[in-house]
Amino acid sequence: MSKLGVNIDHVATLREVRKGIEPEPVFAALICQAQGADSIVVHLREDRRHIKVRDLYILKEVVKIKLNLEMSVAEDIVEIACKVRPDQATLVPERRQEITTEGGLDVVSNFKKIKQALDKLERKGIAVSLFIDPDKKQIDATKKLGIGMIELHTGRYAEAKNKKEQNRYFRELETAVNYARSKDLHVFAGHGLNYYNVARVAKIKDIEELNIGYSIVCRAVLVGLERAIKEMKMLID
Repeated sequence: MSKLGVNIDHVATLREVRKGIEPEPVFAALICQAQGADSIVVHLREDRRHIKVRDLYILKEVVKIKLNLEMSVAEDIVEIACKVRPDQATLVPERRQEITTEGGLDVVSNFKKIKQALDKLERKGIAVSLFIDPDKKQIDATKKLGIGMIELHTGRYAEAKNKKEQNRYFRELETAVNYARSKDLHVFAGHGLNYYNVARVAKIKDIEELNIGYSIVCRAVLVGLERAIKEMKMLID
């Protein structure tokens, strides 16, 4: 049974539409925690388009379940993470122009930069995961870094245009999970998962945690956050 990590970035996005003071991401985090979420996920982007540094400190103080910080390997972001000390840091690629993360981190091409960030974070006792595409070369490079866990990018599966394409990307994901487990890596997955496509991924035996955000926040606008979390947990279970 996969655990559920809830990304609350888009609660902050609503706040930033009018640069106001509500809704507060920490209130959403507490509701998620009360409804059985296993972790809270936030992405501190370099342009601060939603989550702010202030949010991180409040979440770290208040949240009692795992706090997972998605972040780039930029030096200033790594410094902030080392000060806040989330339970986990998930290193992701980041481009200023993108609407959302468009793919996995290229560990092969950015090995040295990732290693520098990894060393700093681990010295502060922060567990590190890499958000990567379901690709053997990226899994091998991650293992070479000495990292013990990965999050597989499920975007290609989630955005498939037809059943044939979805099946192909599902098999790609399944193969990557099996390969990563053969390398003794803990496997998480996420990106683009929603109430219509998550159940199939949740059935992949060795995926330990699914990280989902946008879909849950969208559902919460219509039915409330408590119900949105309960419905997602039911689908995963």
